[in-house]
Amino acid sequence: MKTAQIEQTETLNPYEIAKQQIDAAATKLQLPLHITELLKRPKRVLTVNFPVQMDDGTVRIFEGYRSQHNDAIGPTKGGIRFHPDVTLDEVKALSMWMTFKCGVVGLPYGGGKGGVICDPRTLSKRELERLSRAFMEAIADIVGPERDIPAPDVYTTPEIMGWMMDTYSRLKGHYSPGVITGKPIIVGGSQGRTNATAQGCVYAIRSALQDIGLPIEQATVAVQGFGNAGRIAARLLAELGCKIIAVSDSRGGIYDPNGLQIDRVEQLKDESSIANYGPSCHITNEQLLELDVDILIPAALENVITQENAARIKARIVAEAANGPTTPEADSILSKKGTIVIPDILANAGGVTVSYFEWVQNLMNYYWSEAEVLEKLETTIVQSYEAVRDLAKTYDTDLRTAAYMISLKRVTEAMQARGWV
Repeated sequence: MKTAQIEQTETLNPYEIAKQQIDAAATKLQLPLHITELLKRPKRVLTVNFPVQMDDGTVRIFEGYRSQHNDAIGPTKGGIRFHPDVTLDEVKALSMWMTFKCGVVGLPYGGGKGGVICDPRTLSKRELERLSRAFMEAIADIVGPERDIPAPDVYTTPEIMGWMMDTYSRLKGHYSPGVITGKPIIVGGSQGRTNATAQGCVYAIRSALQDIGLPIEQATVAVQGFGNAGRIAARLLAELGCKIIAVSDSRGGIYDPNGLQIDRVEQLKDESSIANYGPSCHITNEQLLELDVDILIPAALENVITQENAARIKARIVAEAANGPTTPEADSILSKKGTIVIPDILANAGGVTVSYFEWVQNLMNYYWSEAEVLEKLETTIVQSYEAVRDLAKTYDTDLRTAAYMISLKRVTEAMQARGWV
């Protein structure tokens, strides 16, 4: 009965959640209704259906999407995900979150996002390449270095970005590395891009720990999602002295109150399964979220912290390395408890920030060292966190609403300057 009530009162549709988040910030800013309504809709959404030849000679038809939310400040920017559960509403929501992610860290971009409904784990490398190139051909008319710049996301890689960049370059008749970011370094990728999302999250966590007066070497951490962002964040925090007591992936998690050996966990992830760490330390993804830790990093999928479990979240800081892991109802519960939630549009903005650096380097044809990239990233994330924190104090609100307020104000000013509204 309790579950049925939750399903009636709490939406898990990411597009509806994104609109609720916009409404909360727009109300604080007292934005006119027509501006709020414009920001709650993508400017352009393309649906494509395209054929791909399989290795056995058969042809499959795949469906994909590209959503461009708002380009008032600059070209749209955002990843492409390959996943069997991709939906149009998800892609639209992610493009909106990208607009506000770029806005909160001051990048000259709007938000874009793409996705293809497929399970890349079931495809051979040659099938995956044909799929990647076919999708780029299908969306090529609406992307470009000055229009919309894709990047990697769930189940897409630098290699896939290289294939897509090559396809676009062939279609246009000239080498065009700036059309896409997250590429291999040899074809215009940036130093520091692989670790960027996790590194930015760590910079934001470090700032939040300073705010509550907790030395980083005394902090305990649980990470849900041991993919790219979660895995690298765990390693970086361990190197700074944090005790990583739990991690998980899609199969489940492992827990040791004395601290996990991250090197061993990474080795097991690569060779077999993290579950082989030891039979006495198994934990579910749901149990991990409710551990008594200083820092919880949801780094997997959307809607894992909900109205149902928010009251049982014990972490002092929730750093959203994933997109949309916390529902609005859960946000309200966490805020009343005094939990610091570093919102996704700030906590995981390191990836798009270094993607911006990559794009700039492509346009200049001049490339920076990893040290230069990380220095610029640290400055961007720390200054953005401080601006969000200070605005939250001024308006007596949570960090998410403050982050959206900064972004909405910036986008609104750009639209007004261009005479749109």
